[in-house]
Amino acid sequence: MTKAELVERLAEKKRMNGQHAKFVVDAIFACMEQSMRRGERIEIRGFGTFQVRSYKGYEGRNPQTGKTIAVPPKRLPFFKVGKNLAAKMNGGQRKGCV
Repeated sequence: MTKAELVERLAEKKRMNGQHAKFVVDAIFACMEQSMRRGERIEIRGFGTFQVRSYKGYEGRNPQTGKTIAVPPKRLPFFKVGKNLAAKMNGGQRKGCV
């Protein structure tokens, strides 16, 4: 599902216009991004957890030249699926969208 499809489904299910649904989806994603930039963990019960993981820098190799390069430290978003969602994906109960 793309962001545009999510906006469309939200508008249909909650009977709101597309601009309002887009505003809601954009606001949720913006809040999530801001929280993760601050290093906060986001937990959505029954769905999963979003958090930022920090990785140390290391020495890597360019696969074409074999030359050693320094890979800088970085922070990346990580998603861990919740138990309920995992169960639904593996034959558990199915419920409707939104």
